[in-house]
Amino acid sequence: MGRPRAAEPYSVEKRGIIPGRQQPASCSSANTTSASAFASIRSLARSCPRAPKPSLIRRPIDARATSKAQADGPRARVGYSVVSSDHLSATTSCWGSSSSDGSIDRASSTAYTLDFPEGGLEGWLVVFGSFCATASVFGLINSAAVLESYFATHQLAHHTPSEIGWIFSLYLFIVFFVGIQIGPIFDAHGGRILVAAGSLLVVLSLLILSWCETLYQIILTFSVLGGFGGALLNSPAYGCIAHYFNRRRGLATGIATTSGGVGGIIFPLILQSVLPNWGFPWSCRILAFVVLGFALPANLFLRTRIPPSHEATRSVWPDFTIFRDLRFAFASAGIIFMELGLFIPLTFLVSYAGAHGQDPTASYVLLSYLNAASVAGRVLPGFLADCCGRFNVIVITIALCVATVLCIWLFAGHSQSTLMAYAVLFGFASGSNLGLIPVCLGQLCDARHYGRYYSTAMMVASFGTLGSVPLGGVLLGIRGGIGGAVSSTGWMALILFSGLSYAVALVCYATARVLAVGWDLRTIF
Repeated sequence: MGRPRAAEPYSVEKRGIIPGRQQPASCSSANTTSASAFASIRSLARSCPRAPKPSLIRRPIDARATSKAQADGPRARVGYSVVSSDHLSATTSCWGSSSSDGSIDRASSTAYTLDFPEGGLEGWLVVFGSFCATASVFGLINSAAVLESYFATHQLAHHTPSEIGWIFSLYLFIVFFVGIQIGPIFDAHGGRILVAAGSLLVVLSLLILSWCETLYQIILTFSVLGGFGGALLNSPAYGCIAHYFNRRRGLATGIATTSGGVGGIIFPLILQSVLPNWGFPWSCRILAFVVLGFALPANLFLRTRIPPSHEATRSVWPDFTIFRDLRFAFASAGIIFMELGLFIPLTFLVSYAGAHGQDPTASYVLLSYLNAASVAGRVLPGFLADCCGRFNVIVITIALCVATVLCIWLFAGHSQSTLMAYAVLFGFASGSNLGLIPVCLGQLCDARHYGRYYSTAMMVASFGTLGSVPLGGVLLGIRGGIGGAVSSTGWMALILFSGLSYAVALVCYATARVLAVGWDLRTIF
């Protein structure tokens, strides 16, 4: 007697056996055996516990299991799933992918998995391209202290520090705010055209800046035109890394973000040597040629690898429903306060040193120390974040920023050695934050939606950059100003504002971590 074939549940009908008609005994016996076998299989299936639907699971992510799954094998094979309606993570799963609003994409019953090269020649060339692209954007803004000091004593000497501060605040605001539209376009169509257009606009803005003499001219060229170019470069630069790295994304992104520190070393040194001898117009033109040199490898090496998801191609408009994930909402809020605290020292540290008796040349060197330390701060914590948890490390580095601002800069005064110590320690800690922000946001979403998530979070942060420097200028004008006494109320208010902003950012990121994995400090997340 043949064994029943479980793969053919309709074999009775296929054999031509019609219900209600008398069958031969042998056929009846076979039918009885088949029916018995199928009944056994059915009862066994019913007795097996069924996996609950993902939307019904109400438990925190097992981040350690996630890290272990991501670390298995030389190539990280990772799928994407919603562990609950508000817990999105990169885990091995068979539930399919998630849409941008947290719902489950059940179009396919098979597991959706992605292979990340985690390196290789092409992957590291993408990191180098990202480095070059972001050097043009953030290297310039990390030189803001030099430009602010020059503007305040030359073209814009009759303007207040608050008015001059709008130049750099508007630049960063446009970079991040416009990016909310650039991210979805990158997810759907890639970054080739975006990077080319952004490079052209940044170079063009510096060339036109060389002829600018008034505040509104500088704002239109540097802030608006250059800001649009930076927006076109920013999201693709980090988004391409997410296509090639997952397990080692912290290290790769950290290496790429060192560009801001490297540019913050190169550009101030160029300005320091060129401005006194060649003047402002040729200084801008030389910077334009340096940026053009960075733009060439960025356009050659930045590329995408993962095909866009259905949600990405369906709409390229911003999607604010992603803020329903409270972890993402608190992380985004934390970025606002980090930006508020960060650009105060980046913009006013040189002026602070000059107001407290430091030589102008030594003041410019302080900024180079800060940016040099930020280079190390972006690589080492990025490596540790891949091992110890991205949110764990960023909470520690934000706490270090609070300590350096409130415990060192607040009491630095005339001491050059104290200012140097502050510049190095704060540069390391703040550089760590900037390198870990893209990685922490990427931990909360699918790599195919990274551009949308990152650009949306940075759009929120743009309001912090918009108000930081002008508000700092207002605080600086309280009973003192740039030329005020050593213990002026204005400088103290400025420093306290920076430190307290970092303290609020610390609370936001600690809350996001607790929402994700609870209070257990041993959990890697």
